[in-house]
Amino acid sequence: MASALGPRAPLPLARLRGARALAMAPPRRFALELPGCGLAHFAVGGDAPGARLDPRVAALLGPPGRSYSLCVPEAPGGGCAARVRAARLHQRLLHQLRRDPLRRCQLRRLLCYGPGGGAGGVQRGFLLRDPGDSPDTRRALFSLLGDAPGGPRLGEFVGDARQQVWQSLWELRDGAEWRQVGPRERVLAAPEPALHPVVPDLPSSGVFPHREAARAVLEACIPFIPEAQAVLDLVDQLPEQVHKGKFPVIAVEGLDATGKTTVTQSVSDTLGAVLLKSPPACISQWRKIFDDEPTIIRRAFYSLGNYIVASEIAKESTESPVIIDRYWHSTATYAIATEVTGGLQYLPPAHHPIYQWPRDLLRPDLVLLLTVSPKKRMQRIEGRGVERTREEAELEADSMFRQKVEVSYQRMENPACHVVDASPSREEVLQTVLGIIQNNFS
Repeated sequence: MASALGPRAPLPLARLRGARALAMAPPRRFALELPGCGLAHFAVGGDAPGARLDPRVAALLGPPGRSYSLCVPEAPGGGCAARVRAARLHQRLLHQLRRDPLRRCQLRRLLCYGPGGGAGGVQRGFLLRDPGDSPDTRRALFSLLGDAPGGPRLGEFVGDARQQVWQSLWELRDGAEWRQVGPRERVLAAPEPALHPVVPDLPSSGVFPHREAARAVLEACIPFIPEAQAVLDLVDQLPEQVHKGKFPVIAVEGLDATGKTTVTQSVSDTLGAVLLKSPPACISQWRKIFDDEPTIIRRAFYSLGNYIVASEIAKESTESPVIIDRYWHSTATYAIATEVTGGLQYLPPAHHPIYQWPRDLLRPDLVLLLTVSPKKRMQRIEGRGVERTREEAELEADSMFRQKVEVSYQRMENPACHVVDASPSREEVLQTVLGIIQNNFS
């Protein structure tokens, strides 16, 4: 459905100037996503530890070929608006790097962070590797970044045959000439932090612990996404806290094509329950708009959708049972799987606070997680022929992303997910689900 609120603002790099490169010193440590979903940590500068660089990192940064780092900083003290601007610039940068003439280069996710960890210190970016070391690559990067003053910081790596690597930083002077900034600095190994570097930032970048955190994100989006105001108008009509009625509230979760629609409808019909969906119908018309935005904006939209649904749950559960097709667990798991680079081992550990239910969101009595094998799920998707979201498409293309979503679901707490094998026939799955419900509410 087309929006009646007018066109959204364009996204050229030159218009996204909120993240000032010179406003903060560059972080001293990096986390590079390796082939096979591993992560390697390295440090740049005089305060770096003296361990020998991981040979896999040396091979990606040094010869043959040439590699460049592009990291998007946030304006210090800029709060939510700065995070939103940086996220949009990062997304726009990715789109530009996938075009000619840079699309022939190899692209890997790169995080920059301070040695102390903590929230607010992560810069998201990319490592661009040109196996042929063409001078056209550097010129293309200069041209791209020259159109975005105050945008990503450009680093260039050089190495030798002994697998020693150095980094030099480039800067556009007076808008006219690119020059190297300061002396080149040695690249050395760095210890792996106890937690993935993005984990401290998750409560402000996608797994919002309360309604106001998500609301602040959409408020920062109003200048370039008019529909954000429409969502906030609905949210601001909600009471600060709602409570469920005397009837049970059951949320059904799962990856796309695990049978959620069939199960929720069948259970609702059998129990005489009200069936609700998140996001609710009143904002689902804008879903495609927000699905095209970075994680922080997309998850804020879905988070606020959960609060709107919660108000409906509170009302309906006074009269009958309520079944919900997706709720907060979906919002959180997809954010975690998207933001945490690398494999399963880098997810926040079990019992980490990130897996806890938001303190101000109405809590269901039972959460069912439907699971099927990847092969069966693919068969169902191919037979459906319906339009999918970008994240659902990524589930198909990226098995590690799918596994991270599944593991994150299984680590959720208060309430935890009750896993249901949805591979058998529709009737068998329905009987299993009804049996679980009866055992929990008898």
